[in-house]
Amino acid sequence: MTSHTLAGRNEFPTTSWTLVVAAGDPAHQDCRDALVRLCEHYWYPVYAYVRRRGHPREEAQDLTQDFFVRILEGRYLDRADPSRGRFRSFLLNSCKYFLADQADRERALKRGAGAILPFEVSSGEERYRFEPLDNETPEHIFERNWALSLLDRAVSCLRDEFTRHGSLGDFEKLKVFLLGQAEVPYAELAREMGASEGGLKVAIHRLRKRYRVLFQREIAETVADPAEVDSEIRFLFSALKGGN
Repeated sequence: MTSHTLAGRNEFPTTSWTLVVAAGDPAHQDCRDALVRLCEHYWYPVYAYVRRRGHPREEAQDLTQDFFVRILEGRYLDRADPSRGRFRSFLLNSCKYFLADQADRERALKRGAGAILPFEVSSGEERYRFEPLDNETPEHIFERNWALSLLDRAVSCLRDEFTRHGSLGDFEKLKVFLLGQAEVPYAELAREMGASEGGLKVAIHRLRKRYRVLFQREIAETVADPAEVDSEIRFLFSALKGGN
């Protein structure tokens, strides 16, 4: 267990959401790349929303696919105003508009698999079958999955950092402590990892601290101003708990 494993810069990057408004301009390839990255990371909440709206699997896949093709082609970007909301809200509201437009829906179903995306949405149904069978609104399904996607992204980034330092095995042992659900006694795990119990506790503290930083970074990419990160965190944890 090495001390450099959790090292990293803490600065927030320039928010990708502020670049989205320029993504429709072919001269701004870096802006479009930011939009592609955001859509690739957070397409599943849209798919779950479409399914909860009552569309069957294949139709939902076609609709989700065509919706994101249109986003990446520059459709709806005239409504993308960072000063008036978050990327989360922009995607949800644009999807609502898309589904309400009968002509768009008919074109989506006609195009179907002919549309090309730089990422796959076909795995959506495998994930959707684990959604709770209750009366949650499509909007709350979207918000909860948005929060879960951000948490998953933070875990993935943390795993990548450990991997780059050759410490993936340490990460696999320690990751259960991220959400406070570990059942393995500290002393037992410390012996297994060849560390002191005190050293293990320090490593877990650093792991959790780094996880929080990475989670905040992911959120910072989806809001207009880093000052909005804290309020977005509160909203997303409310969504995870079932509130709004």
